[in-house]
Amino acid sequence: MTSDSDLLWLRCAHLGRVLLPLVDQDPGQRADRRKNLRTWGIDEEVGERLIEIFTAITAHAVAVDASMSAAELDNLPLDTVADAATGKRDFQLLAGLPATFTDGRDEQAVNLFRLSAYEGGQASRRLFQLSREVRHALMLLAGRSALPYATCGDAFRRASENAVGTDDATGGDDP
Repeated sequence: MTSDSDLLWLRCAHLGRVLLPLVDQDPGQRADRRKNLRTWGIDEEVGERLIEIFTAITAHAVAVDASMSAAELDNLPLDTVADAATGKRDFQLLAGLPATFTDGRDEQAVNLFRLSAYEGGQASRRLFQLSREVRHALMLLAGRSALPYATCGDAFRRASENAVGTDDATGGDDP
């Protein structure tokens, strides 16, 4: 049986996985993001995976700070996650993460994020640049909503409607 803290992480990881495909529905977004990554000297594939995990880590940190359950994550406003992406220090985002991950890719990406956060210098600068991309993507997605405060649940529903990230067992509206 999966604990609520593990389920919370899985939901946050799902948000990270669906973010870029949803944002990339706007013409030019992917090309602009990839141009930025190249300009910063970040491999496109690695950079996009770091954006995914940065999103997951940030959503998780906000949810843990607010003592949210996995089921309550749907109510978390995207702009709150976006603010945390640039408003919290890298090491603050790491607090409360699971000790182990069921998905080896998540564990590897979290470890790369940790290494970058504690390494300092150019690695920290890259995380700062990626935080801006995360914020931009989340705000763009939030801005598409007809609702005044788009939530993570809205992103999950939109991803489900557009068959984005449907291979993830945590997709859809169920926690």
